[in-house]
Amino acid sequence: MKTTMTAALARSRRWLAGAAVAAIACSALIALPAQAAPTDAPISRIRAEGSYLVDATGRKVLLHGVNNVDKQAPYVEPGDGFTLTDEDATLLARHGFNTVRLGVSFDGLMPTRGAIDNAYLERIGKVIDTLAAHGIYTLLDHHQDGLSKIWGGNGFPEWSIRARPSVIEPNPGFPLYYLMPSMNRGWDEVWNNSNKVLDYLGEALAALAAKTAGRPGVLGIELMNEPWPGSAFLTCFPNGCPRFDTKYQAAMQKLTDAVRARNADIPVFWEPNVTWNETMPSNLGKNPPIASPDIVFAPHDYCVPSQLAIYLGLPEELRGACPVQQDKTWGNIDSFTKRTGIPTLITEFGDGDATVLRNTLTRADERFIGWQYWHYASLFGQGAPKPDPFLGAIGRDLVRTYPRATAGTPGRMTFDTTNGDFAYQYTPRPQPEPTEIYVSDLHYPNGYEARVEGGTITSAPGAPIVTVTTDGSPSTTVYINRPGSAGAKVPTGPLSGGSAG
Repeated sequence: MKTTMTAALARSRRWLAGAAVAAIACSALIALPAQAAPTDAPISRIRAEGSYLVDATGRKVLLHGVNNVDKQAPYVEPGDGFTLTDEDATLLARHGFNTVRLGVSFDGLMPTRGAIDNAYLERIGKVIDTLAAHGIYTLLDHHQDGLSKIWGGNGFPEWSIRARPSVIEPNPGFPLYYLMPSMNRGWDEVWNNSNKVLDYLGEALAALAAKTAGRPGVLGIELMNEPWPGSAFLTCFPNGCPRFDTKYQAAMQKLTDAVRARNADIPVFWEPNVTWNETMPSNLGKNPPIASPDIVFAPHDYCVPSQLAIYLGLPEELRGACPVQQDKTWGNIDSFTKRTGIPTLITEFGDGDATVLRNTLTRADERFIGWQYWHYASLFGQGAPKPDPFLGAIGRDLVRTYPRATAGTPGRMTFDTTNGDFAYQYTPRPQPEPTEIYVSDLHYPNGYEARVEGGTITSAPGAPIVTVTTDGSPSTTVYINRPGSAGAKVPTGPLSGGSAG
């Protein structure tokens, strides 16, 4: 996006004027246009602490981002239209996004049994560094769908799985191919470590962990996308499958140990088995408890009726059931958090369905839970040029005013995408760095007003990041809205979808 010299000079004058203000009192109003977000924000390692993700100074971090998953070889290839570039990173940072879930393929990491593709690791490292230069964290997602190319899916190399479909076995494609007997035999091989498939996967993920050691822009490694239970899948309905989840947790721990042997400090993300998407609760952490440090829960929030409409062409009216299903999913998240006390990051949601997307965003805001939208490339359309994709309806829901770092304990929050009204309450703690609130660059065409109760705004007028320090009050509340708006109130009452499952 080009900027005229006049606009640039005007922006400079506003920043110079803001710099002359030593501090802005809690009752002050700021009503200047929001600036483009800085792209040179420093980045520090994130870790799990209790049920939150925290930065190096101990602030509670909230992550908003997108998925970028290339399912076809050669993976993460420069110029392939899928690989994130500096231009993409600039665009994402400008709109306040601070994380990307980058798909990494097992068959790309280890295309031949026991042999790591170091060129692939180098390409992954360059994407991590490009994103980190713009203040964006990368979650490395071991991504599979349909287990392997054997079934027309992706992920596990063909050499790692012995099962094969028979010539008379029909393949209905995604997502119904998970019901194929041959694929279920393949998944059983994974969970039984037949052919040493988990051992080799551990080697591949350990090589990835070693390559990324020392890079603070690495959020962590997600051990497996949407793991399917194999032949045990029927035992997961209607109330989850504790016996399988015990076996699955052992596999996750085995892979975690392999990763940590090469990179002791990297956070590891565990996803529930994929019947979670059909509202089945996860039993991870029940038998035994999750004992390893820096483990993060990585569920998805999809609606089955919406998915059936998207992928199988069923009537869109089915989507009316989505709020009920998503309430169940978020009740399961609440139950998991209460049981395990570890953080949650929603690593997939949305999938082009605006209603499902908004249900997720509302429930995530209420709980101070971060997310990664599926999928960045889909916002552009296949083969389309790259205008700003966040100017459409879905993009304007994703670009939000939100507290990206809180110096204290988060409370309740709300953001209205129709008018830009934002309110956030938290319990402050004296820390080296202030609370930081990203101000959406889309929702305040004539600038924004900001005020705080129980604290002091220390950022310049019109800044893309509102910074707040404590004044010793037991509670701090920040309000941001368009000039003349009555503004939002901090929500009270029960959380949406709060019934524990």
